[in-house]
Amino acid sequence: MPEYLKKRFGGQRIRIYLSVLSLLLYVFTKISADMFSGAIFINQALGLNIYLAVILLLLITALYTVTGGLAAVIYTDTLQTVIMVIGSFILMGFAFNEVGGYENFQDRYMTAIPTNVGENISSDCYTPRPDSFHIFRDPITGDLPWPGLVFGLTIQAAWYWCTDQVIVQRCLSAKSMSHVKAGCILCGYLKLLPMFLMVFPGMISRVLYPDEVACVVPEECSAYCGAPVGCSNIAYPKLVVDLMPNGLRGLMLSVMLASLMSSLTSIFNSASTLFTMDIYTKIRRRASEKELMIAGRLFILVLIGISIAWIPIVQTAQSGQLFDYIQSITSYLAPPIAAVFTLAVFCKRVNEQGAFYGLLIGLAIGLSRMIAEFAFGTGSCVSPSNCPEIICGVHYLYFAIILYVVSLILVIGISLMTEPIEDKHLYRLVWSLRNSTEERIDLEGDDWTDNQDDKSMDMEEFEEEPGCCKKAYNCFCGFDQSKAPKLSPEQEAEMKKKLTDTSEKPLWRNVVNANAVVLLAVCVFFHGFFG
Repeated sequence: MPEYLKKRFGGQRIRIYLSVLSLLLYVFTKISADMFSGAIFINQALGLNIYLAVILLLLITALYTVTGGLAAVIYTDTLQTVIMVIGSFILMGFAFNEVGGYENFQDRYMTAIPTNVGENISSDCYTPRPDSFHIFRDPITGDLPWPGLVFGLTIQAAWYWCTDQVIVQRCLSAKSMSHVKAGCILCGYLKLLPMFLMVFPGMISRVLYPDEVACVVPEECSAYCGAPVGCSNIAYPKLVVDLMPNGLRGLMLSVMLASLMSSLTSIFNSASTLFTMDIYTKIRRRASEKELMIAGRLFILVLIGISIAWIPIVQTAQSGQLFDYIQSITSYLAPPIAAVFTLAVFCKRVNEQGAFYGLLIGLAIGLSRMIAEFAFGTGSCVSPSNCPEIICGVHYLYFAIILYVVSLILVIGISLMTEPIEDKHLYRLVWSLRNSTEERIDLEGDDWTDNQDDKSMDMEEFEEEPGCCKKAYNCFCGFDQSKAPKLSPEQEAEMKKKLTDTSEKPLWRNVVNANAVVLLAVCVFFHGFFG
């Protein structure tokens, strides 16, 4: 994705800026949150210390990410998805059976109140919200106000699903455009399931274990889950550990760890790519392919260390609710990126100066809110934060909308005051010129491939056969054991044509497009039914 922005706008600063910001977002919202949630589950299941659990989780995950690369990640993700879906359906069945069906679940949830509610604690802190079974909630008093849900989360979704390296890397690895579409549509169908496989079982957990999951007295919460601000994060693990029979409990433990590991491996692989392609090659312009691979794997270890150090902040942020923490951080940092990509694709008048300064000013606005929130603390219902209303009073989803609109205005305004980019540089990079067949003149050529022909080809035939230790090392690090054949200019041109071909067979194009319409219809129905 940074490479696309470089082709679209030219220059290096946007590409490097986006890579660094993406890596920071990985630490703040993905790696640390994933590790923490995995540690909670291991802590509930095995009673291990949270940090020991994190280290065990990382050792297993890093092993096959470092040794296997993207191919290993995709194959393990696919297998783990099947295990996750089957295991989650089984748990959902047990949960609804325990609570007596959907109707009983609705009635019992509204009366799920902990035994110990303290003396001076407001009833709002431990009584279920009246709108608990509605997706669309009051725009002022709702914990997830409906305008923020519809528009604010859409901005976050556009950033994550359309412009984030973790997701896009998978689409770029597909065989054809029809495969890309089919994968995204399957992902959309799977994305309908968390409502039933995660949200409802999590709510049932509160019905069955109100004292632990819905605790409000800080001392009790600390005893149950180690976090005085609340224990809602243990809802799902608690259900698995206490409700499932022995064999299935082991299956669900593997399901939870599989989901977290698949997420972590995806992030590690994408972070490694961003670091080596966009940052390391600026420091070492003539680095060999092997050096780049080693640098990327070592960088993963650095990223893990920073993420472990960030876990204590994740543990106490947003009243201890992991979902709110992830969404709030994303709301402060992602909207400027979403705005720049939106305009990069759909508005050819936007130029490099507008995009760069729009990103920079948008980041400054987002960071000012994020730093203030962490400085004052997000607090909890029992002990609210003393952050000034003018800074923290705006809901984070509303803040995302405001930041997105401000970023759009900044990018367009600065672009209109500076020189436009000529069409000859934009063929097939913007929506209006997507079908152009004219040759594009890139604003700047690729500069990270200085190493391709470093060594004289004459030396290759004299290289010795590697020994057993060297072969084992190459195998462990995922290095190719054999030399790739040197392609002629005609073969390279043919390969490039094949790699950039986005044509589709009419039959499969119609099949995937029809499925996309069906998916949208199902999604609208669910929103209407549960709205």
